[in-house]
Amino acid sequence: MALFARSRNHAREVELERRVNSLQVALNQCKGVARQWWGFRVRFTIGVAVVSLAIGFALGVYRHAISQAFIDTAAAVGIAGPRGDATAEADAAFKKGDYAKALKLARPLADAGDPRAQAIVGFAYYRGRGIIHDDAEAAKWLHRAADQGDAPARFTLGVMYGEGRGVPQDFTEAAHWYRLAAEQGDAQAEYNLGLAYARGEGVTQDVVQAHMWFNLAAARFPATDTRNRAAAVKNRDTVASEMSSEQLSEAQKRALAWKPKSP
Repeated sequence: MALFARSRNHAREVELERRVNSLQVALNQCKGVARQWWGFRVRFTIGVAVVSLAIGFALGVYRHAISQAFIDTAAAVGIAGPRGDATAEADAAFKKGDYAKALKLARPLADAGDPRAQAIVGFAYYRGRGIIHDDAEAAKWLHRAADQGDAPARFTLGVMYGEGRGVPQDFTEAAHWYRLAAEQGDAQAEYNLGLAYARGEGVTQDVVQAHMWFNLAAARFPATDTRNRAAAVKNRDTVASEMSSEQLSEAQKRALAWKPKSP
């Protein structure tokens, strides 16, 4: 069975400069108003915090609830942002190639247990982005994120076990992490799990399962990802050529009935 491998002008410039200058003037005019509004928000938040603490102590409310109320109020008036905002900002910075910013934002969140931030730190070590490449550190952080349900971390951890990078090579463990990510709808994990079943690597060889996962991967890869999509279709059709009509019908039925799971 021959299968594909795993996935891994001047006038306009002048006009733009004019607009930037106009915006800068408007921005300077707004600075004074902004400073006044910021001062009001700070005073308002402090006032709310003092009242909340007083009421909390008077009623015996648990201090964590009071603290959370203060954080929520601060976020509402713009003094602080929710932790999820910082994680999203770190993720966006990493995708844009601003690895220093991504790691600066993600590292404290990862230390605090945020799974997406842990995955960002793990990917940085895995790819050597903004930090020295270190497979062992990558595996450590990706394992933490994967244990909490981060699908990309689960997929990448599967790749690391399959290749023996940062961890001992273990096809059974690789298939385990591919499955967890695939069940969440990760197309690359679905593809690699299909390969595992087609080859019998880490799992018992099963053409019905292989066809189902290749079929799902082909449907879930975005249309712009022509290479991976074509590979999934090619492998699905290759497996189908060795299946009975009953097996093919069963594989297609399973793919139609499949639903992604929550982590």
